Amino acid sequence: MGGVTSSVAAKFAFFPPSPPSYELAAAEGEEGEGGGGGGGGVRVYMTEVPRRANVEVRRLPTKRGTEILAMYVRSPAASGSASGPLTLLYSHGNAADLGQMYELFVELSSHLGVNIMGVV
Repeated sequence: MGGVTSSVAAKFAFFPPSPPSYELAAAEGEEGEGGGGGGGGVRVYMTEVPRRANVEVRRLPTKRGTEILAMYVRSPAASGSASGPLTLLYSHGNAADLGQMYELFVELSSHLGVNIMGVV
């Protein structure tokens, strides 16, 4: 019975927002382009959040055939070692909404002076 209880509790505690706070649209002419995000996946943008030149959103394919949505925020102030600027990987694995995390990522990047790769 304990396994059933934890399974039911997990469904209530970690559920994806429905509907999401954003919709995705293709970023025309930008598919497969490089940039700080590594150039993988299909570049898209979120229609319900402000578009910024330093923010890149991509659909990344997985080995299992699904897609993960990732956001890369480039900071002009990002510096670091001789090997390049510092990038913080922010992974929030319990079905958070990337649209709701958007402003947090932009602010973190600005205040910390680092690039942010957000995957939720």
